[in-house]
Amino acid sequence: MFDSPEVMNIVYAVAVLGILGAVFGCVLAIASKVFEVKKDPREEEILGLLAGANCGGCGYPGCSGCAAAILAGDAPVTACAPAGPDAAAKIAEIMGASAPTGEREVAFVRCNGGVNAQRRFEYVGLMDCVAATKVAAGPLECAWGCLGYGSCVSACQFDAMHIGPNGVAVVDEDKCTDCMACAAACPRHLIVSVPVSKKVRVMCLNQDKGKAAMSVCGSACIGCGLCERECRKDAIHVVNGIASIDYAKCVNCKLCTKVCPRDAITPIATAEEKEKYKEIKKKQAEKAAAVKKAAAAPAK
Repeated sequence: MFDSPEVMNIVYAVAVLGILGAVFGCVLAIASKVFEVKKDPREEEILGLLAGANCGGCGYPGCSGCAAAILAGDAPVTACAPAGPDAAAKIAEIMGASAPTGEREVAFVRCNGGVNAQRRFEYVGLMDCVAATKVAAGPLECAWGCLGYGSCVSACQFDAMHIGPNGVAVVDEDKCTDCMACAAACPRHLIVSVPVSKKVRVMCLNQDKGKAAMSVCGSACIGCGLCERECRKDAIHVVNGIASIDYAKCVNCKLCTKVCPRDAITPIATAEEKEKYKEIKKKQAEKAAAVKKAAAAPAK
């Protein structure tokens, strides 16, 4: 049977292939040992502590890229916001650094326009904010307004973003990990990171002058400066026509919310709260005027 030349040729070919496979296998095995890149075992430990969502919020290509950056010292131990403070503390321990301190932060959408914003046309197309901006710069009159088509919702890996009843994106702070993938997805750059305990927040980014801002949105900040003058902690200022809060100074007193004529600062004060505050201010003014008058009166 094996005396046939054709059969012997097949046997020889198989034998040669087997020998070559074994030789190349040995060469590859030796090469893998010779050219092996030694990997710091701490990288795997760090990777195991990250969220594993590969959300890209850290700015690196996935969790493995983030772990490598932390190990190399190119990223802080807090680079993975979704992992949370406990994981950051463990990563700091691995890196031989002190545990990070600081308050948890969450994403916040600086817009409350939605149904209050004027529209130039009705957009019909892909339900995506980036796609909507490609059509004549978007359907809203306000160039800073939330388009409400959910690019941020799609980007969020933690079910923390939704479109609210007024057509504006809102954040579920209990679920938010501050990864800021939503911010990267927003074509109008409306989403910022704020300390979770600081509830006084400006819900607008419209930098138009007062009358122009009012003409495009019923909730637009008009840069009137009433909030700035009312704040007793120097925590809010009008910059580029828009109110901005310094959270290092803000104490959540909410006085600015009570004087905002556009309800552009959250938590929005009710009509009763505003009226009550007006009465308090009026009495304070009357008392100050009486004291001033008494001081100016000639002594008897």
